[in-house]
Amino acid sequence: MVPTEGELMAEERAVGLLTRSKLFRDLDTEVLQAIAARMASRSYRKGERVFHQGDPGDAMYVVVEGLVKVVVISEDGDEMVLVTLGPAQSFGELALIDGEPRSAGAEAVEPTTLLVITRQALSESLRQHPEIAEKLLRSLGSVIRRLTEQTADLVFLDLHGRVAKLLLGFAEEQGKPDEQGILLDLHLTQQEVAAMVGGSRQSVNQILRGFADRGYLELQGRTVVLKDMDRLRRRAGL
Repeated sequence: MVPTEGELMAEERAVGLLTRSKLFRDLDTEVLQAIAARMASRSYRKGERVFHQGDPGDAMYVVVEGLVKVVVISEDGDEMVLVTLGPAQSFGELALIDGEPRSAGAEAVEPTTLLVITRQALSESLRQHPEIAEKLLRSLGSVIRRLTEQTADLVFLDLHGRVAKLLLGFAEEQGKPDEQGILLDLHLTQQEVAAMVGGSRQSVNQILRGFADRGYLELQGRTVVLKDMDRLRRRAGL
């Protein structure tokens, strides 16, 4: 079947996104086109689950636009946010590799569009283009390193240090330089931020206000302006 003009445009946009993705960006254009041709686009409302913890791992995802949080839910219903992911970032690879149920859930933090590739489609791509496997292994290595670092932070950093390190991570990923400092448009609630650092909303709120009083940052609603990166780095043990 000859693809329509709309399908060709969608595939071209998908290839453009994959070239920005850490997982796929170094692959040849031919390989990216083969992957993009097997991907579908899905949209999610704010608060809608992409998948639940314990679901079968039948697909992986790349964020086109919006924001996704990856979360672990305890038996008591407490939520810990492992990571937030924006455009060109991928998730869901682990369950495709080991065949186990999802070890975490994923939820749209705001209206979000994702590219999705199923386990079967990815397996076909791997058979035709074995170089994709190396990229997947590198991606999984990055996940393991991040989780190891998060575990170490929970042990060796106090809550102030973990909040400072989280803000610095946000600055590296999405910060916008400005004459005032580094602007962060946080799409997360303070409860969600607290869940990322293993603290309570009240404690995180107090820490942010304390950082503001010391001149580390300025709070403007959900926008945070980082003003003193050096002191934040020292507070984060960096």
